[in-house]
Amino acid sequence: MNTDVLICGAGAAGLTLAIDLARRHIPFVLIDQAETPFAGSRGKGIQPRTLEIFEALDVADRMIAAGGYYPAQRHYAADGSYRDEASIAANAATPAEPYGQPLMLPQHLTEGILRARLAELGHAPRYGHALTGFEQSDCAVTARVTSAAGEIVVRARYLIGADGGRSLVRKTLAIDFPGESLNARAVVADLSLSGLTRDVWHRWGSGSKQISLCPLQGTELFQLQMPIPLDGAFDLSDAGLAAVIAERTGRPDIQVHAVHWRSDYAMSARLAERYRVGRVLLAGDAAHVHPPTGGQGLNTSVQDAWNLGWKLAAVLHGADDALLDTYEAERRAIAAEMLGMSTQLLDAARQRGDLRRGREQQQLDLGYPDSSLSLDERNDDAPLRAGYRAPDAPCVGAGGQPLRLFSLLKSGDWIMLRYEPDANVTPSIAPRRSLRIVTVGQHAELRDQENHLRTAYAFTPGDIALLRPDGYLAALSHDEHSPVLKEYIDRLVR
Repeated sequence: MNTDVLICGAGAAGLTLAIDLARRHIPFVLIDQAETPFAGSRGKGIQPRTLEIFEALDVADRMIAAGGYYPAQRHYAADGSYRDEASIAANAATPAEPYGQPLMLPQHLTEGILRARLAELGHAPRYGHALTGFEQSDCAVTARVTSAAGEIVVRARYLIGADGGRSLVRKTLAIDFPGESLNARAVVADLSLSGLTRDVWHRWGSGSKQISLCPLQGTELFQLQMPIPLDGAFDLSDAGLAAVIAERTGRPDIQVHAVHWRSDYAMSARLAERYRVGRVLLAGDAAHVHPPTGGQGLNTSVQDAWNLGWKLAAVLHGADDALLDTYEAERRAIAAEMLGMSTQLLDAARQRGDLRRGREQQQLDLGYPDSSLSLDERNDDAPLRAGYRAPDAPCVGAGGQPLRLFSLLKSGDWIMLRYEPDANVTPSIAPRRSLRIVTVGQHAELRDQENHLRTAYAFTPGDIALLRPDGYLAALSHDEHSPVLKEYIDRLVR
């Protein structure tokens, strides 16, 4: 079997990458060694930046309709009294930031919506297909895959290891996975129960005796979370979980009716020393594992795939293979930052039972200003720089219809904004594959009637903003005839 890309792992990272490649008409094969899709709630938080990505993939509205927002936390004292506090920083949507707060959606529902979108694009994961080994040459990767039907040999131009924290791909490449055990072990489970309201996230105890029961939006279930001793067996049976809930909450009225999924795990923070060896790249948990605090793991994994997809497509269409080196350069630094944050939040949760989350966890301020792909020719003190996330902006089309800037990102193209150019100046950049040139002006195709674009981008007439396919600012210039800008586009846009 021959293909352009073999993706190993059909979790959130693998599915996001598959959708992005499918909409770009890049041949790929997506495999997963599990016989059936994951069925638990594990990564239940979708951050605002990830919602923007899911909007570009045409699934954000489905996810919002299927899930809900985080409820307040209710902390119970030993005498049964309680206090409520917000669990996340909820902000109103703004013209530049259309999603003001995280969404709660159990991971199995998130992945189910991604699989449905992938099916609409004519593809599906191959479950029960396990990667057993691979070799690579200068021009291809040859992988061995086993299934119930026997062994399949897949020859791909690139292999992506999105196969989790125990990644066979990473181990085969002998990539070190340094980090630390966080001396924390926990249970997470999805329960049907009675005796609790669904309007708050219920929490009891402190330290090693903490326990929380969170209503899982989009379901009738509650998610159980609690620390357990580092060593020894722990009773994960229905009866065992019911007993520890009664013990730690002191509430005999909470009745467990069924346990739908359960897991115990030791927490660690690890980061792969490399994300790429030749034609093989790592993404998601194969490259970094996080403690669950802060809701960063799934989101960082999705954003790995979002960064990688357009770069793979460009290289497969003729861009220099060195473009793929920017994937590690951009994403590894982000993962390191997220690991540090998650570990700090874990310490706060263990010491004070504090699970509050703010803007820092929403990932809207992450970017790549130091990347080799960031070209900034404006030489001014504007707050928006090349490499930053491109803000959204409500505009109006030439026919008077409302049009958001983010709607342009659904094409998967590079977007070049020409802001109020001189009508007597001939455009210097010619149309080409994967580049959409949009003129903004009073009589142009896109109209900034409320000055949202001008404000967000600090535009002046004649300015140019080049947006990458993943919604980050590639280049900013006052001069669309800049030879440096032209060389940049000639080199990268494919």
